[in-house]
Amino acid sequence: MPWQTQPAHRRWLEREGDRLLDFARAARHPDGGFAWLDDQGLPRLDQPVELWITCRMTHVFALGQLLGRPGNRQLVDHGVRALLGPLRDQVNGGWYTAVDAAGPTDPNKQTYAHAFVVLAASSAARSGHPLARQLLDDALEVMDTRLWSEADGMVVDAFDETFTQLSPYRGLNANMHTVEAFLAASDVTGDRIWRDRALRISERVLNAQAPQSNWRLVEHFDATWQPLADYNIDQPADPFRPYGATVGHGLEWSRLALNLRAAHGAQAPDWLLTAAVRLFDRAVGDGWAADGQPGFVYTTDWDGKPVVRHRMHWVAAEATAAAASLYRATGEQRFAQLYELWWDHIDERMRDMVGGSWWHELDELNQPSARVWSGKPDVYHALQATLVPRLPLSPTLATALHAGLLEE
Repeated sequence: MPWQTQPAHRRWLEREGDRLLDFARAARHPDGGFAWLDDQGLPRLDQPVELWITCRMTHVFALGQLLGRPGNRQLVDHGVRALLGPLRDQVNGGWYTAVDAAGPTDPNKQTYAHAFVVLAASSAARSGHPLARQLLDDALEVMDTRLWSEADGMVVDAFDETFTQLSPYRGLNANMHTVEAFLAASDVTGDRIWRDRALRISERVLNAQAPQSNWRLVEHFDATWQPLADYNIDQPADPFRPYGATVGHGLEWSRLALNLRAAHGAQAPDWLLTAAVRLFDRAVGDGWAADGQPGFVYTTDWDGKPVVRHRMHWVAAEATAAAASLYRATGEQRFAQLYELWWDHIDERMRDMVGGSWWHELDELNQPSARVWSGKPDVYHALQATLVPRLPLSPTLATALHAGLLEE
């Protein structure tokens, strides 16, 4: 029997999820929001509070509350109030990228982080927080009126504080997480416009662009959506905008394509499943043990040759989630076999049973490293990896937990 179908494996995933939630609790920042955690799980209180971390952790704790874990309700409240308070730009609208006790340290408005506001608010609303639905409505309004481009069927990447200067850069990362956020928002609000916009983004990325680049996703573009193939070639290990093809994003888009397919049901276009399989196979073929060592390399060039060989925890997490989703969608045993292989790798190399959580980065020899990421900022990817195999492809995680769809 594949692990994914075994109650004993589901219990193991449940225990691992609880271990991650216990580690994450220390991130509560006394000034509001959630702090970046170091390798030992201690909050770095000397650093600003990042919007994306606060949103991800609020989402995580909402999932914890929906799982029936005591103590998470208060943490959801802590996150929501930070998003309504110090992280919110009460003058210009939207949310600051980072703040400290004195105010914003980065006042710019990043779509990537705003997508996580939508996700956090959606999950918090499903968990029953009384202020979360208004937060969600406000976040969707910003996405709709400021960050969504109807002409492009995509979101832009960043504005200045006052929403007057638009960055010329366009990127897939913000759009990928917008797909995730819009699916969650559609489940909570019942408004299909968000699901339809998620499909519009995905159609352009997965049906139009991805086949042209041999399923190695071009991530960086100019203001007219012309590809910038050499973007950051001199900074290939950038944590958010690395040069080349990002292996983990191929896996993440693969899973999201299946979520979108399930959300649209009988009306879903056939290319969603095709794209999910092709992206998965390309990412695995290019990324897994590409240099002879177990683990996924971070990035490759456009011929599939490894560029940054360090292994990121989030890529391994997304690999298991994509494999689990493809097995659920197709029943093909190869996906179940890879799922088991990668959990063995995570267990052996990435789970930190002394300091807690997972090592966020390993070097090419699978030893803890900090070239790209230092510390253990959040548990978003890892916790979701413990839930995706136990939930249907649609609705999204918080709504599925709220509906009692968790496979025990």
